[in-house]
Amino acid sequence: MNLRHLLRRHHPFTTVLARLTTSTTVSNHTFSNHIFLNHTLTKPFQSSPPLSLSSAAATANAAVEESEDDAAMNEFLSRFVHSMRSKLADSYPNSDKPTIDSMLVIVVDKLVAEMQRHGGTSAATDEFGNEVLTKTMWEVSNTVFHEMEREKTKEKLNRYLQSEEVKTMARFASEIGVRGDMLREMRFKWAKEVMEDAEFYAELKQLKESAADIEGGGDDGGVSGSPKEALPKRRGKINYKLYGLDMSGEKWREVAEKVHAAEEVVWPLEAKAITGKCKLVTEKIVGLGADEDEGKVLELIKEWVELLQPSKVDWVALLENVKARDYSVYLKIAERVLDEPTFQSDIRDYSLLIDFHAKERRTEDVERLLKKMSAKGLAPDVLTLTALLHLYSKTDNLDQAKEAFEALKSQGFKPDMEIYNSMIMAYVNAGHAKSAEKLIREMEVRDLKPVEEIYMSLLQAFAQRADIDGAQRIVTTMRFAGFQPTAESCTLLIQASAKSGDPTEARNNFELMMNLGYKPDDKSTSILISAYEKKNELDKALSLLLQLEKDGFEPGILTYCVLVDWLGKLQLIDEAEQILAKIAQLGEAPPFKIQVSLCDMYARAGIEKKTLQALGVLEAKKDLLEHTDFERIIQGLLKSGFVNEARRIWNLMEAQGLAPSESLKLNFMATESIILSSTNNRPGTK
Repeated sequence: MNLRHLLRRHHPFTTVLARLTTSTTVSNHTFSNHIFLNHTLTKPFQSSPPLSLSSAAATANAAVEESEDDAAMNEFLSRFVHSMRSKLADSYPNSDKPTIDSMLVIVVDKLVAEMQRHGGTSAATDEFGNEVLTKTMWEVSNTVFHEMEREKTKEKLNRYLQSEEVKTMARFASEIGVRGDMLREMRFKWAKEVMEDAEFYAELKQLKESAADIEGGGDDGGVSGSPKEALPKRRGKINYKLYGLDMSGEKWREVAEKVHAAEEVVWPLEAKAITGKCKLVTEKIVGLGADEDEGKVLELIKEWVELLQPSKVDWVALLENVKARDYSVYLKIAERVLDEPTFQSDIRDYSLLIDFHAKERRTEDVERLLKKMSAKGLAPDVLTLTALLHLYSKTDNLDQAKEAFEALKSQGFKPDMEIYNSMIMAYVNAGHAKSAEKLIREMEVRDLKPVEEIYMSLLQAFAQRADIDGAQRIVTTMRFAGFQPTAESCTLLIQASAKSGDPTEARNNFELMMNLGYKPDDKSTSILISAYEKKNELDKALSLLLQLEKDGFEPGILTYCVLVDWLGKLQLIDEAEQILAKIAQLGEAPPFKIQVSLCDMYARAGIEKKTLQALGVLEAKKDLLEHTDFERIIQGLLKSGFVNEARRIWNLMEAQGLAPSESLKLNFMATESIILSSTNNRPGTK
């Protein structure tokens, strides 16, 4: 009878091996009680699924003639001998290999003897006259068991990951938008639940079968008085083969240790059970409010750490509970936790917080987290840089957006559609339309097709800069990309021509819009009228309006405002007031900027009452005035000698941080000199 046959007779040992707890440190007494005091259990070790992966798969290939239970037992003994050999070699460096082999035989003999006795407290006593050696024997056997158990669990979980039930749930989650790490975590969670259900029902089935056997009276009695068996002496080197590859070398042991270390990071762990006082502290942390005192938060966290001695998985579980209740409290605690040594924060933890703050456009919070990252020697990864780029694009911070964009490219990341869109909008908002156009050309080279909104934003940027050539290039590019001209794109072309001071080109684009089947609206018509205004071609503007009215067009408030401004500059006050009456008939409030035109018109005409009335409206909303508006108001007031009012507007202009032009300064000084040297009589009102 060999060693495997001897072990197979002792079902209590193999049963408890499948049921031991997962604690990493077990005393001799505790371990022996687990192994030897549960002799009433009848589930044999061979009933468990055979271990695969690493050494278990190697054993099955190396000894095909052995049954699965023999392979599992041989796996345990082989691992025990291999691990114990290194311990003995380290403790007795002067001993040769035959001596170590003899010591191994004695150690295994003692281990098997304890199994035969079915328990007792002898496992806690000094078996060899050497307490350290006894303790090491039980620690090594416990470690070997946990390695085998972990591999068996991994194999089972991987098998359930491929089950149809888990695949169905994963497909559904993917269809509703769950991706990446979240989907991976959910798949592990579902597989674990399916595995636990299967094990539960399998255990119920075994209990039912055991109960049926007992009721049937199938007790044949135990075999007593079995003779003492000698441990067969193992000869030669213990070999471990995996698919024909000898894994017995020292380098493979180092590889195995690295694999185990990596598993500690990758393999999903479970949080510790929280009970007693620690549970009360946890509830206090979860119940914190957003306006809670900072000192109290830190005190509770410190107490929680002292009670639980948490690992990262415990921190994550706590933060998830806080997040489910109050996201603002979660952000506060999560940032504090980054500095905790037991949390072992990495770049991903910082990236999650930065991404949230970036979406909320909280630049200060993002900058604070970046400083903490830099202090820990962590450089932003691709996810962090992407969040920063989106943030700086939305907050019109072009320099930092460019820095984040270049950092992404330096890491070998090829920008996708979202990255390009954010960078293009950053250039557009900063007024760098040509730089944005270069990015569009870069996208075309990479066969990335920008969306129509990006083209329209760039077209609008060129139109506002009065760059008719750039606007025309974008329209042409849109046509090649499959986007046909729209009423909005035609209007922007008209705007670019009007701002560049070319009413003829603006009229051509206006006619093109109508030829494409788009009826002229109030906005496009007002832009074309403003183009005629720049050249003071009133006859062409009136001719256009008459022609459009024959075709059923009715001017709106935008067109009327342009006409009021134009007529005001021409001092056609009666005609301008008639148009004001038409605006009132429309029932819509006129734009605020029309008050600038009215103030300038009445001031130049010397109508004091209406000038002061318009001036009061402007002063009430001074924050809406631009530099050109201030200059026009002051010039109009000086024209008719309203020096005091002009001085007041001058002061408002400087208070807004706007510097008057040199021509305005000279005009103001000249007017003041003339007023001082002449009579101080103001012109009469109309």
